[in-house]
Amino acid sequence: MAQGTGHGENGDGGKSPEEAALSARLGRLDQRLSDLRDRQVKTEQPAGGSGDAAARASAMALGFRLSSELVAGVAVGAGIGWGFDRLLSTSPFGFIVFMLLGFVAGVVNVVRSAGAGSSRRGGS
Repeated sequence: MAQGTGHGENGDGGKSPEEAALSARLGRLDQRLSDLRDRQVKTEQPAGGSGDAAARASAMALGFRLSSELVAGVAVGAGIGWGFDRLLSTSPFGFIVFMLLGFVAGVVNVVRSAGAGSSRRGGS
């Protein structure tokens, strides 16, 4: 047993240069990993959780998109109803009917955009 350890320490056999090469490679790898960790820590500190921020921004963008689709549907319906009321002199009725139709169209667009209706269509 003492002979085997003496053989590796003396550098007479084939394992000593291999062990030296592996040790050098391990040292370089350790240095690269520590550099990458330092870089990652530096980039994460100012952002403060970039994954959460991106998810929140995406959710906010989706919320603004859905709310604008609903508001646009109501506004277009109200505009068309107002136009019909001006043309046909049916003062409140066209406005009310088309505003309700615009609301329904806005809700349908919101449901489509949110993807709630896609699961039923895929199965049919």
